[in-house]
Amino acid sequence: MNNRTLVLYTRNRCPLCDKAKSIIMELKEEWNFIYKEKDIDTSDDLTEKYGLMIPVVEIDGSEVQYGQIDKWTIEEALKGN
Repeated sequence: MNNRTLVLYTRNRCPLCDKAKSIIMELKEEWNFIYKEKDIDTSDDLTEKYGLMIPVVEIDGSEVQYGQIDKWTIEEALKGN
């Protein structure tokens, strides 16, 4: 079975990003996926694309959720629903 890849687009001093990361870490205990974190402040392109949206969760290249991240939505996406 292929591992899914989950990317969290984030930045420093972002309380919503911290909350999203803790939700993802909980899910990591139950689900097998590769976790990557990208700081949008390291790229002008990412800052332009996600500046007002972060945190953004992407699974296998598809944006799943942004802003207020909840465990249920991410879990449903991991299930493939």
